Amino acid sequence: MPPIQTIPPHQIPTRLHHISPKPRALYGRGTLPDFDAYKCLAVVGSRAHTQYGHDACKALIEGLVGYPIMIVSGLAIGVDSLAHETALDAGLLTVAVPGSSLADHELYPRTKVPLAHRIVKSGGCLLSEYAVGEPTGPWSFPERNRIMAGLADAVLIIEATAQSGTSITARLALDFGKDVFVVPGSIFSPLSKGPHTLMKQGAQPVTCSRDIIEALGLSWHTEHIIGDDRHQDVRDNALLAHLPCTKETLITKLGEPAHVVQSRLSLLEINGIIREHDGILYIV
Repeated sequence: MPPIQTIPPHQIPTRLHHISPKPRALYGRGTLPDFDAYKCLAVVGSRAHTQYGHDACKALIEGLVGYPIMIVSGLAIGVDSLAHETALDAGLLTVAVPGSSLADHELYPRTKVPLAHRIVKSGGCLLSEYAVGEPTGPWSFPERNRIMAGLADAVLIIEATAQSGTSITARLALDFGKDVFVVPGSIFSPLSKGPHTLMKQGAQPVTCSRDIIEALGLSWHTEHIIGDDRHQDVRDNALLAHLPCTKETLITKLGEPAHVVQSRLSLLEINGIIREHDGILYIV
């Protein structure tokens, strides 16, 4: 890992000059990106996400490949780290803003030190306003959240309870004049209360990557999707040819691992291609 650097005032991203309170200082490890060359999407959510939240996060971020979009998150357990990992696997640039200093022995959570190393090795960076040895605690995370909201052009919420750090990030983003996107969820899930409350307050629901891309002011490239995802389209056509049937029957017929089939089904459902009713999968 490269050493921790104090970022001089003239190199602090311009967008952080417009938040309140401004960063006391800013420390970095890795390569500080040109934030003005990207649309920055902060992705945050529950630390105890469901399989639906997992699949939605992966599907939405993977659909951003090929666009100048950077993923920002907080390195936390759950949706945050999943967002970083998905971005890395997809070849997207990602920046982590932990609620601690950037020293390996102080980085929080400790279980995510290998992920932090991977982010830096991939060309991304870690950012924090906490110096090595500076005390941190529960108060650090709302402070950290304002840095993420300040860096972002928009914040994507994937599963959150009504009162959570994720909701704090969303409110900060709204205060800073940033867009807030939410993934709608089941009305029976407590992890949908946060997104659904934000929707009532004006947050934009998203159900596919195209919603995010266009809301960020970028043009949807149909030819990009056809060119890069032709193999995936063929596989999905083969899957759809078996419907209607139960999920268990489909897994048996396809001969693929259950988690792989579930991931594909989640993407198809998010994009409005299929639905499930009484345990049977149907084409919409």
